[in-house]
Amino acid sequence: MSEHPKLERKISLLQATAINMTDMVGIGPFVVLSVVAETMQGPWFLYAWIAGALLSVVDAMIWSQLGSTYPLAGGSYNFLKEGYGPKWGKLMSFLFVWQTMIQAPLVIASAAIGFAQYFGYIVHVNDWQSKCISGSLVILIVILLYRKIEAIGKISVLLWVGVLITLLWIIGGGIFHGHFLQPVKDINSGLRVDHAFAAALGFASVKSVYSYLGYYNVCHLGGEIINPQKNIPKSMFISIAGIAVLYFMMNVSVASVLPLEQIQKSKFVVSEFIQRLSGSTAANIATVLILWVAFASVFSATLGYSRIPYAAASDGAFFKIFAKLHPTKHFPHISLLVLGAVAFVFSLLFKLRDVIDAILAMRILIQFIGQGIGLLWLVKRKGKAHFAWRMPLYPLSVILAILIWVYIFFSTGEKMMIGGLTVIVLGAIAYLIKSHRNKEWPWKEKGITN
Repeated sequence: MSEHPKLERKISLLQATAINMTDMVGIGPFVVLSVVAETMQGPWFLYAWIAGALLSVVDAMIWSQLGSTYPLAGGSYNFLKEGYGPKWGKLMSFLFVWQTMIQAPLVIASAAIGFAQYFGYIVHVNDWQSKCISGSLVILIVILLYRKIEAIGKISVLLWVGVLITLLWIIGGGIFHGHFLQPVKDINSGLRVDHAFAAALGFASVKSVYSYLGYYNVCHLGGEIINPQKNIPKSMFISIAGIAVLYFMMNVSVASVLPLEQIQKSKFVVSEFIQRLSGSTAANIATVLILWVAFASVFSATLGYSRIPYAAASDGAFFKIFAKLHPTKHFPHISLLVLGAVAFVFSLLFKLRDVIDAILAMRILIQFIGQGIGLLWLVKRKGKAHFAWRMPLYPLSVILAILIWVYIFFSTGEKMMIGGLTVIVLGAIAYLIKSHRNKEWPWKEKGITN
């Protein structure tokens, strides 16, 4: 009798890094560059990108310590379950999967919507046509992901090459223009560090942080990573370092060519930047490459998120149908199809700016802040020696990450904060109903007392 299909460790360090970086870049930096500049209202908008890099580094330490110790499919699902222990771990991990079924399709939809937006630079499209483009992109991605993981790893590297070519072209254009370092020299021109600057930095950082999200994608694929104890942390820090440098240099490059007023108002700022340097034909080619990057981001994000419902279902904490693997290709096809279907609907309904704020507000409390607190609790119970990788400056790094995430959460705005809290409350109610029906109250688990 044949064995049941299972996930296979076939993703190398190079492929894991490529998956992270393609997820991180996506359409984000190209569509939020103008929004960040508009929010900051001055040459100091570069500080928002530095802030995003700082948060990514300290938060990646949390992901690295947990991901290297629990290299399983689902990432945060396992981290929250282990961090909060048998009493509350089930609740926290359930809440994570609950919000993932909403925010993961939002992430996928955001990249698809951004793709359709930039496509408008090449061919003018109306709202209905734009929605058709974004929806069709989601469908195409699901079709491409319907295959074995080793083939997906090779596709990821190919897409990653396109990402690097695009960013290096943008940076090179600014360098050869002759005024590349001027925005860096002007970064503090007219700057006043006061409450208004702090508030603007918070609002702008919501957008810049969105462009860094994805450095942890490798953790969702933990069950498919070769030598995960070393490759999971390495892939994250390599990804963040590379992307931080590329983002900063890209922003400097654009600001060295285009006036700040044009950057703030433009919908196609990078395409206009290339047009200024090399003409309309080159701008169209650059736009095609940006679309390539957006496509790569949807591909990578959909790949990682499809493993989360699968992990929860395999653990008996979510609907059993999501635990099914394809009988010959060995990937969670039901999870992929459901998330793809929801993302398709979202890509037809929402606007990009609202989606970006909603993504952060919805996931900060459980996935980022909750995960940091869970690590503190886990270290207290298990000790530092329990972990395969241990962060420097513990627990200061964890505390700093939590404080910055709290700041970002409040910067998403009252409407988004209420929305994020509402999703958590509804998830808690759903968990209580599920627990009541299955007679598995967390505080009545065997051996657990108050």
